Amino acid sequence: MNTYAEVLLWAIPGFLVLVLVEILYGYFTKKIAYTFMDTLASLSSGMTNILKDVLGLGILLVSYPFLLENIALWNMETTLGVYLIAFICIDFASYLIHLLNHKINIFWNQHLIHHSSEEFNLACALRQSISNLVGFAAIFLIPAALLGVPSEVIITLSPIHLFAQFWYHTQHIGKLGFLEYIIVTPSQHRVHHAINPIYIDKNLSAIFCIWDRMFGTFQEELDSEPPVYGTLKPALSWNPFWINFQHLYILARDAWHTKNWRDKLRLWFMPTGWRPKDVALLFPVEIREINENQKYKPHYDRNWKIIAAFHFISLVIMLLFFLSKFNELTTSTQINFGLLIFVSIFGFTSLMDYHSWGPKFEILRGIVFLGLLFFLKTPFLNQTPLWFSYFLISYFVLSAAIGFWAKTKKPNRKLALY
Repeated sequence: MNTYAEVLLWAIPGFLVLVLVEILYGYFTKKIAYTFMDTLASLSSGMTNILKDVLGLGILLVSYPFLLENIALWNMETTLGVYLIAFICIDFASYLIHLLNHKINIFWNQHLIHHSSEEFNLACALRQSISNLVGFAAIFLIPAALLGVPSEVIITLSPIHLFAQFWYHTQHIGKLGFLEYIIVTPSQHRVHHAINPIYIDKNLSAIFCIWDRMFGTFQEELDSEPPVYGTLKPALSWNPFWINFQHLYILARDAWHTKNWRDKLRLWFMPTGWRPKDVALLFPVEIREINENQKYKPHYDRNWKIIAAFHFISLVIMLLFFLSKFNELTTSTQINFGLLIFVSIFGFTSLMDYHSWGPKFEILRGIVFLGLLFFLKTPFLNQTPLWFSYFLISYFVLSAAIGFWAKTKKPNRKLALY
């Protein structure tokens, strides 16, 4: 995790710069693919995913080193050829996991957030899950383990394979000729993120599009069918925590209320979207129309945008500082500071959703964290420079003040869903 934190310390600014470049390109070409709050929601979601990963939150059912030790048929030397074999194995495993996420109810929950943005852009690529808390992906790397691919090769290539999927989340690159038959391209991935009936559950490959072509999940982007992005059940929220677990909530609610005991068990493993008939009638779920003009896009006035930007920029500073000091912190301090950022993201995005309890939560958050800073003298502050201590104090004072302000102000925005 220490090495991963160091890699992220360089990767995050790089991703943010590329997002900014795409925003500017869209602005100057008048092909804007971003909206303000959707972008902050995507980037905030990426922050929560980073925290989950570096803190190692979750349960690992099976690890690749365990499989390698127990089923390898022979040992491979670490050569260039082994890296190529490993990359192909990782890519095939990614396809199978992706297929599972799209096809089975319970697994869709851990992938839904990546599709929840109704825009398609580089920021959307960073909208990643925190609900994948049970690790079993190594099972799909059994071919690599059988071949004896060393663990260090898999560990090295996995983040490279993940980061290589960033670039094709864009609307500004058209079809790429013969490359469309070799690798996943922006055109192919636009299809994957679309909710048009012809595009649903298509183009599941990560790097090499051969898997889609082999297993019948490939669909070309059609000029006659412009992609409409998002999910059939819209998230209607900027809060990454709610977006991450709302599908799980629906499954749990359906399992509790359905009268058929068989349905209580099988609904978790049925095809995505399947619901028992009695709860489908009792709790109808709104399905979005396939219309590019119907999006969750409330209008925020300048004050609310300034508040959102203030929180986001402050949290980025906290996250980068946290990653820069990660190797020096005790495990308990890592968890405590990670929790501080988690709660802060939850608070400010709930305020932007303007739940009735949002302002009160922000007031409480600011006061509680100020109290912890002043009265408990946390070990983290003892290890940080003075400027960062003052920064944290100022942030929580302003967070509480914003909460008090928000209690007396109704947001000047439309509350309609679309």
